[in-house]
Amino acid sequence: MTQTLTHNQAESAPDLSYKPFQRRNISSGALSFLAALFAVIAVLPLILVLGYVLVQGGSKISLALLTQLPPPPGLEEGGIANAIVGTLVVTAVAGLIAVPVGVGGGVFLAEYSRSGWFAQFIRFGTNVLAGVPSIIAGVFIYGTIVTSRILFGYAYSAVAGGMALAVLMLPTVIKTTDEGLKLVPNDLRRAALGVGASRFVTIIRITLPAAFTPIATGVVLAVARAAGETAPLIFTALFSPFWSDLLTPEGIFSPIATLSVMIYNFAIEPYEFHNELAWAASFVLVVMILALNLFSRWLARFAAK
Repeated sequence: MTQTLTHNQAESAPDLSYKPFQRRNISSGALSFLAALFAVIAVLPLILVLGYVLVQGGSKISLALLTQLPPPPGLEEGGIANAIVGTLVVTAVAGLIAVPVGVGGGVFLAEYSRSGWFAQFIRFGTNVLAGVPSIIAGVFIYGTIVTSRILFGYAYSAVAGGMALAVLMLPTVIKTTDEGLKLVPNDLRRAALGVGASRFVTIIRITLPAAFTPIATGVVLAVARAAGETAPLIFTALFSPFWSDLLTPEGIFSPIATLSVMIYNFAIEPYEFHNELAWAASFVLVVMILALNLFSRWLARFAAK
């Protein structure tokens, strides 16, 4: 009797085997293929750009290129050393301005005024600032800092360029700090306050260290975005074909070379060697930005562990 019931149940059970030629399976496969195709198309420009820059600029990399100054028009010997140093200097200045202000703003939003009208206004302003074109930041610093010569009488300078890049970095730093501090459990704050710690001490000793990794990731991403900007630096840092004496005020408050502006200037030159230097500078800049993005990914994975 039991065997008969089992046999009848087996006969009445639905057939769950995969049938590739059913209409729903055919449409599912077609849509999956279409989604995969769109994904390939989306990432294809990145692969083509990186590959083209690698082919055009990677072959020009040499020790002389990384240690010599750019040549004057007509000569075919020189490098991009001052532009590499200038990019690092301008980005460092931007970081010194944007990181303290951005982290401080994020701390205020997450710890002191989470839902007040002023906090909502700051968050809205941060979102708007994140969508402002980079050239607007350059024009703003040009109009307020460069033309007014408010920086001890200097006009175009590395400091002015760093201030323009800092404007672009601020939204990313503020938003990542705000979101990173929100991820810290409130139990940690209550425990610190319960043992007599003030809110300031709790933030400095508990919440900020706990949210260090997401904040650092946001800072790295902001630096990576700022390092590749060109338009703000044309209006603020300008360009210089010489070494900048960074140990004196004249060096930091004078025009300075950067990779992005060098690429722009040399790409429109009628000399083939200058065009090659532009490709080499493009390769170096892409490698720097790629390294920063990979570092931010590593920080994110480190935080997940």
